[in-house]
Amino acid sequence: MRIAVIPGDGIGQDVTTEAVKVVRAVGDVFGRTPELEFLPWGADYCLETGHALPAGAFDLLRGFDAVFVGALGDPRIPDMRHVREILLGMRFELDLYVNYRPVELLDERLCPLKGRAPDDVRFAVIRENTEGSYVNIGGRFKAGTDDEIAIQEEINTYKGVSRIIRYAFEFAKRHGKTRVCMADKSNALPQGHALWQRVFAEMAKDYPEIEARHLFIDALAMFLVRDPSQFDVIVTNNMFGDIVTDLGAELQGGLGMAASANLHPGRTSMFEPVHGSAPPLAGRNVANPIGAILSAALMLETIGLPEQARAVERAVKAAVASGQVTEDAGGRLGTRETADGVVTAIRSMTPA
Repeated sequence: MRIAVIPGDGIGQDVTTEAVKVVRAVGDVFGRTPELEFLPWGADYCLETGHALPAGAFDLLRGFDAVFVGALGDPRIPDMRHVREILLGMRFELDLYVNYRPVELLDERLCPLKGRAPDDVRFAVIRENTEGSYVNIGGRFKAGTDDEIAIQEEINTYKGVSRIIRYAFEFAKRHGKTRVCMADKSNALPQGHALWQRVFAEMAKDYPEIEARHLFIDALAMFLVRDPSQFDVIVTNNMFGDIVTDLGAELQGGLGMAASANLHPGRTSMFEPVHGSAPPLAGRNVANPIGAILSAALMLETIGLPEQARAVERAVKAAVASGQVTEDAGGRLGTRETADGVVTAIRSMTPA
């Protein structure tokens, strides 16, 4: 198995180093370590070459089983064009139409809601990843003047909407979940989101054992804060999913704890923690590596190594429960020391 690793910028490089350390450790224990190939794409590469990616980059990536990416972003490139070309480029060029964000509270002390236990915050957000407002269709007229006009179009297709809703129902079925909630804003956006309404209602008939619920996105945000335990699987569009998953990350302890997968089932997929690159913190051994490590666990599961994935998850849960984590997660350790603890826990395991 071959994995491409793009360490990224800022603390992306710090946490990617630690996630790779964990992947190698669990590979040693279970006797199967994927081949890792490091690709230097990021701000430094862009500044040196004038290009975010080399020619043929996406064809190269298609030759890997998975791509692991650290956070991207650097103030030396103010328009962040390399971030768009790498991340959005991968999503569109590799057709990674599923953005999967598990939201799981590992310890009740991390939740900002009072009286909430891990069983109260355990749901998945399935976000459409290749359409919506992020397709960059639109333009600006008379930019920089008082007469400026800016147009940004949202695209919804039957193919895109139907395959993401189907994935959400199938995900629920595979994982023994009994509730799927679709969120849109069809009361204010009655054209594009009428398509979501129609497809969701039609597809729900194929899954009578699953409760199908609709909420407007603002109501969903309200209910997530009031009682997150009422949700198992949430499916929504690109922009709403981007926003509501950050809300979910806070419920589980912050962006440093959050993992994500960008998937096209059966094809090369991409995995990344969801936090930013935080350049002022780079190299200071303070960034939380848990989100990156859990993203690596998602990657291991997706490429057919579920035992290794479960081992990583168990080691992370033990580290969080014992407070052997970084300061933002209630501990006193640095980035490296947190990952070292996870590695030690993995090396003490006996493969099933």
